[in-house]
Amino acid sequence: MQFETKANKENNTQILYNNKTIATAKSIKFLGLTLNTTLNWKHHISELMPRLNKACYAIRSIKLFMSPNVLRSTYFSYAHSIMSYGLIFWGNSTDSDDIFEIQKRIIRIIMNSNKNVSCKELFKNLNILLLQSQYIYSILLFITKNKDQFSPISHMHTINTRHNNNLYVPAANLTLYRKGVYYSGIKIFNHLPTTIKNISDDKNKFQIALKKFLLNNSFYSLEEYFNT
Repeated sequence: MQFETKANKENNTQILYNNKTIATAKSIKFLGLTLNTTLNWKHHISELMPRLNKACYAIRSIKLFMSPNVLRSTYFSYAHSIMSYGLIFWGNSTDSDDIFEIQKRIIRIIMNSNKNVSCKELFKNLNILLLQSQYIYSILLFITKNKDQFSPISHMHTINTRHNNNLYVPAANLTLYRKGVYYSGIKIFNHLPTTIKNISDDKNKFQIALKKFLLNNSFYSLEEYFNT
């Protein structure tokens, strides 16, 4: 597979082995993630949707016989495990809205709610994170577990400011890089409330405080998070 950008799709490099041309692929599965030539995650998300629709059907089928607590447990064991795998990579894709629609449908089934009711309170009542809130949660846990790979602003200068707990944001021109785990993770971390950033070295306290913050706010999108 040959990676390309939207601006440059004329990559016709041919690779030979034993005088035979190796065929190029438009997509490939690697560690459970489906990658395509432009890394836009469209193929991966399109493969997730039928699996999540099956989970939705299963939960709907047992709804009459099970309590909301059992349905919630079924959601985590069936749908959440599919939805959350690799989310830090594809959660920033515009196509992830399709996954969010299925998640909302499942939550409405569990809570026996019609489609005109706002999902925010339903998610809060079930103590479940919305897809974009789950993305923020997952990527921030990745940041704190791998903090040695990031540079705090305090290492860049000796002046003590209220932003010293922020991470250094590297220069970036490519949209693909800005939407990637490293750059997006830094921006999301830096926008956290200071009280949560201050405990980021204590993984247990940080995880509890972060989930409480995300549940209370129930962010539908990254834009909503950054505007808070």
